[in-house]
Amino acid sequence: MTKILAIETSCDDTSVAIVENGHKVLVNLVASQEKLHATFGGVVPEVASREHLKAIYPLIELALKRAKLTPKQIDAIAVTVGPGLLGSLLVGVNAAKTLGYLWGKRVLPVNHLMGHIYAGFIDHPKLELPLLALVVSGGHSELVLVGRHGEYKYLGGTRDDAAGEAFDKVARLLQLGYPGGPAVAAEAAKAKLQITNYKKGKGIKLPRPMLDEGDLDFSFSGLKTAVSRVKGRPADIAHEFQDAVVDVLTDKLARAASRHQAKTIVLGGGVAANQALRGRVSELAKARGWQLVIPDFKYCTDNAAMIGSAGHFLTMGGGRADRLAEQSEARLRRRASRGKLGVLSRRSKKYKWYNTNVMTS
Repeated sequence: MTKILAIETSCDDTSVAIVENGHKVLVNLVASQEKLHATFGGVVPEVASREHLKAIYPLIELALKRAKLTPKQIDAIAVTVGPGLLGSLLVGVNAAKTLGYLWGKRVLPVNHLMGHIYAGFIDHPKLELPLLALVVSGGHSELVLVGRHGEYKYLGGTRDDAAGEAFDKVARLLQLGYPGGPAVAAEAAKAKLQITNYKKGKGIKLPRPMLDEGDLDFSFSGLKTAVSRVKGRPADIAHEFQDAVVDVLTDKLARAASRHQAKTIVLGGGVAANQALRGRVSELAKARGWQLVIPDFKYCTDNAAMIGSAGHFLTMGGGRADRLAEQSEARLRRRASRGKLGVLSRRSKKYKWYNTNVMTS
C-alpha cells in the first residue's frame, strides 16, 4: 500500500490530501479563498499567494493528524507544478520540496490537468484504458486521449477563453456575482420564459462557436462578446449562454469519441459540476453506450485528492506529468507555422508555462 501526501495550490484554493493506493482518500482538506476574492470580482494572484502561505503548513499538520499518520508513514509527496498562477504554484512546490528534503521522501510533479482526469479514478480505480477525457474548468477546455498511464494524446482545446472563464465573465456582464459558474447556473434555472420562447423559434439566440469547424478545438471569447450585445432578462440570457456552451462541449466530445472509437469517457474540472453539462453528457453516454465517469462534486473543483491519485497512477505508468503540456505547446506551434494562430507570442507564453520545471533550483 502506498500513501501519498498531495498538495494543490494552482489557483486560489489551498488543498492538502492523503491518498492511499491512488483511490482511497484518507483525508482531503481545502482552505477556500472564495469569499476574499469575491470582493474583487475575481482572483487576485498576489492575494492568493499570500493566503496560500498562511494556510499550507497548518493544513499539512491537520491532514496528518486527521489521518492519524506520521511523516514516516508517507511514501511520497505529490504536488501540482502547473499550469496555474506562478506565485500560487511556487508556494505548494516549495512546501513539497522542503518536506521531501526533511522527510527523505520522493516528490512527484503532477500536471493540474492530469489531476482533473485522475479525479475519475478516485471512485473508479479499475477504470479501463484507453479513455477520452473532457477537462473543463476556469482555465481549460481540453480533450485528451489517455492510452495508458503515462501516455496521453492532446486532441483539442480552447483557442482563447476556457468555458469556466467565459462563465465568470458572463456572470460579471450580467452582474450575477462571483464565482460565475454557480451564479450563471442558478440564474439560468429561472428562465422558464426563454425555454418556452426558444421552442417556438423565438427568444434569445446566441452562436455555437466552431461547431462547423472540422477540428476538436473550442472558442468561447466570441460567445462572451455576443452576450455583451444581446438584450433581455438576465435569466434568459444566462440560460441561452449555458445552453450554447453545453452544446459546443458535448458536440466536440461526441466527435472525439467517434473519431477515436472511445468507449470510456471521463468528464472533469470545475465546470463538470454544472448540472446542465452533467445531464447532457449522461444522456449522450446512454445513447452511445459509453462508460461515463463524472467525479463527485467535491473532486470536480480544485482539490489535492485528485493530485494524489494522479501521482500514484503516473508513477505506476512511468509517465511524465508534463507530457500533456508538451503536446499542447507543440500543437500550438504547428498551428502557428501554418498561419492558423494569429498571436503566437501570447499563446505560446501561456502554454510554455505548462513545461516550466519549478522543481529545479
